[in-house]
Amino acid sequence: MIGEFHFLRPWAFLAIVPVILLLLLIRRRQDAGRAWRGIVAPHLLPYLLSGESQRTRSMPLTLLAIGWMISIFALAGPTWRREPSPFADDIAALAIVLKVTPSMRAQDIQPDRLTRSVQKIQDLLVLRRGAKASLIAYSGSAHVVMPLTMDENIVNTFARSLDPKIMPSDGDAAAEALRFADQTLTTGTGTGSIVWIADNVAPEEESSLAAWRKSSRTALRLLMPLAEGPEMAALREAAKVAGASPVKLTADNADVDQLARSAKFSSVVTGEKSDRWEESGYWLVLILALLMLPFSRRGWMVSTAARS
Repeated sequence: MIGEFHFLRPWAFLAIVPVILLLLLIRRRQDAGRAWRGIVAPHLLPYLLSGESQRTRSMPLTLLAIGWMISIFALAGPTWRREPSPFADDIAALAIVLKVTPSMRAQDIQPDRLTRSVQKIQDLLVLRRGAKASLIAYSGSAHVVMPLTMDENIVNTFARSLDPKIMPSDGDAAAEALRFADQTLTTGTGTGSIVWIADNVAPEEESSLAAWRKSSRTALRLLMPLAEGPEMAALREAAKVAGASPVKLTADNADVDQLARSAKFSSVVTGEKSDRWEESGYWLVLILALLMLPFSRRGWMVSTAARS
């Protein structure tokens, strides 16, 4: 980024030349001893001239010169990064991690946990229409079913086809699935958030989840397709280990609305850049304003003007 530092209007530095000439002219006119040089001996001249020190009298001029130089620097347009593309998505990407195990076929949630979870995925994608989403499924191993795409129909099609019978092995590879989710976000947009849908977490998996959390800053929300009971309490504890915000599955769309709102603007970075460079010189206006504050003090320029 710093390697791309340059000026949008380098020709503005030509203004330094007349500034230097003008400052030299003003300083020459402010030299009270100029008329006496050649008439009075140099070692007697300091005793002839009285009043403020040269440093005090030249302070306004010095501040004016610094302010002028900063103004020219700002006008030259320092920049080191491109503006985001105006056509880039304004909605953050979302990675959906779905547990596909026999336990997800339990029917305490009708018609069953897995089917209801897939329906929630469909509802969520409708609310996020036009945004990118990926799908990761896991049981004993994790698999990227669909990398980031804006086609919600493809994600829905693959989600509906998921079944514990087609998974290679039984088990709980939640941490591996979350790592895959991070990878899809990094590859596709650079950032985003994760919605994790699971009904339980194996105790031996909690250390891996804690390790993942330490290595990742991605926002994580856990949708729990469970009825109230001991299973939900245990899952909430596992969510704490993974740093996940738990969301209870509801009969209406309250859960999906909550997920959509929280994920919509979660660290939006599209990775797409325009051809325009971002103007950064305006930050120097703050420094310029501070330098000009002494000029508002009464009498600041009087002594200087009197000796011109």
